[in-house]
Amino acid sequence: MLIGALTVCCLLFVVCGLPAVCCSQGDREPYYRNCVWLCERQNCTGAGLRAFSKLQPFHMSATGWTCADDCKYNCMWATVGLYIKEGHNVPQFHGKWPFYRFLFFQEPASAVASMLNGLANYVMLGRYRAAVPFESPMYRTCISFAMVTLNAWVWSTVFHTRDTLLTEKMDYFCASSVVLYSIYLCCVRVD
Repeated sequence: MLIGALTVCCLLFVVCGLPAVCCSQGDREPYYRNCVWLCERQNCTGAGLRAFSKLQPFHMSATGWTCADDCKYNCMWATVGLYIKEGHNVPQFHGKWPFYRFLFFQEPASAVASMLNGLANYVMLGRYRAAVPFESPMYRTCISFAMVTLNAWVWSTVFHTRDTLLTEKMDYFCASSVVLYSIYLCCVRVD
């Protein structure tokens, strides 16, 4: 009974001590919210949406960029411009710092870095296969680790190309699987 009461008290203390969770500073900005609302109202319904669909480049529509996404992107940069003009620090939007979109890449430098990391892993997988005999005790375990790692870099590239709920979850879950497999590999190797 006493342990249960202590547990409840500790949980209440922790919960009350945590700061309130809210959206990013940029998301809360009335200028940003109003800009997005006006943009979506003018460009994402009726004739505005038809005009947007005709003008949107194929590579943008093929990667899932919508009119609403475009409004959020353009309003984000309008808000950043206002912050800079007023002498304030650049705020985060939707939990991220603003990045300039290039072609259909939402975060071009991060996407290229992820691609290069994946390429390096792929090259080293080829070298491993060429140098280590198939009969080696750790061969299949190391090949499996390489496959898990390659999968994580693919999802990292996809996430940095187009941030959606699915791509974010896949990036984080696959990165976690690399960490977990690394622990497993370490334990198996030491044993």
